Amino acid sequence: MSFQTMLGLLAEGFGRTLLIFFATLLGSLPLGMLVYFAKKSRFAPLRWLMDVYISLMRGTPLMLQLMVVYYGPNLLFGLTLPANWRFTAVLVAFIVNNDAASAEIYRAGIESIPSGQYEAAAVLGYSGTQTFFRIILPQMVKRVVPPVTNEVITLVKDTSLASVIGIMEMFTRAKQIAVAPKSPGMLTFAAAALFYYVFNYAVAFVMARWEKSLDYYR
Repeated sequence: MSFQTMLGLLAEGFGRTLLIFFATLLGSLPLGMLVYFAKKSRFAPLRWLMDVYISLMRGTPLMLQLMVVYYGPNLLFGLTLPANWRFTAVLVAFIVNNDAASAEIYRAGIESIPSGQYEAAAVLGYSGTQTFFRIILPQMVKRVVPPVTNEVITLVKDTSLASVIGIMEMFTRAKQIAVAPKSPGMLTFAAAALFYYVFNYAVAFVMARWEKSLDYYR
């Protein structure tokens, strides 16, 4: 197998990795805010449900969650799932895992803001919604960028777990290439590591620039 062929196969797997990554971000970041609002709800059963949900998502391995989402509907309820359920299960598992983490990050960011700002907003006649979106949210975003960056970088690496239910992302592709006849061997894993490193570096760079651009509230 030529070096160019190996890179082409890795790039194909990396495309699947990127799809999982961006779909998870688009789903989990806004859903995390909804989970946070539900956790702070005045309706006690909903708060308890969110506490249990977050505890389960953060306290169990993502690999186990992938297997439960993929195999659970058939084993527990006897459902016949569509052919594309494998990839859908990956997205569902990744999103529900990451939105729980995002909810806790948002909670920490919001609760770090002094309560006096809420009182000052009330004196100025702001409603609760106006206070949150015009005063609290901009500050919260600035404060949560570093932990969100860590979660995003972890997500890039966690995409390799999709192989547990047979999704051919980049790391799985690298393992296949490495054991193929006349393959470049360890050079394949070195190339895969470079793919991950360069992408993580790009993510960290973009997030750092975003954090710097949020200095406005000072």
